[in-house]
Amino acid sequence: MSAAATFREANAEDLAQIIALLRDDVFGAARNPEHEAASPAYDSAWAEILADPNNSYIVADQGGIIVGCYQLTFIRGLSHAGGLRGQIESVRIAADRRGGGLGSAMMQDAIERARQRGARLVQLTTDTRRAHTRRFYERLGFVASHHGMKLAL
Repeated sequence: MSAAATFREANAEDLAQIIALLRDDVFGAARNPEHEAASPAYDSAWAEILADPNNSYIVADQGGIIVGCYQLTFIRGLSHAGGLRGQIESVRIAADRRGGGLGSAMMQDAIERARQRGARLVQLTTDTRRAHTRRFYERLGFVASHHGMKLAL
């Protein structure tokens, strides 16, 4: 499968396809109900994301089909001399499109968007159960420099 895709900001019509991508593996399906089952919660979150100038969802569009996505959030902090960082989340490539370079192209898109915005670094987390995903990010130059922790609320 060719890596050729258009990377663009998502719009309201893309939400159901994005939710389907987020559910497209055993971990995602466990934490993301189907769009129809949780529509009000998804719709509310989607409206908030789209209204926030520091938040965007980018989709990989191949002929009108959403085959990949990621969320890019910009965080201003005092660390790094008040530097801006880009947080990359919810990275997904459709199962039938993996292995053709689309994921690498999509991550380069994220990095370039962060550069254009003036970010000093990009960061992401990946589930420790996804060893293949960690190797993918390492091939792109990401370094596991910190140990992430979470507390479910």
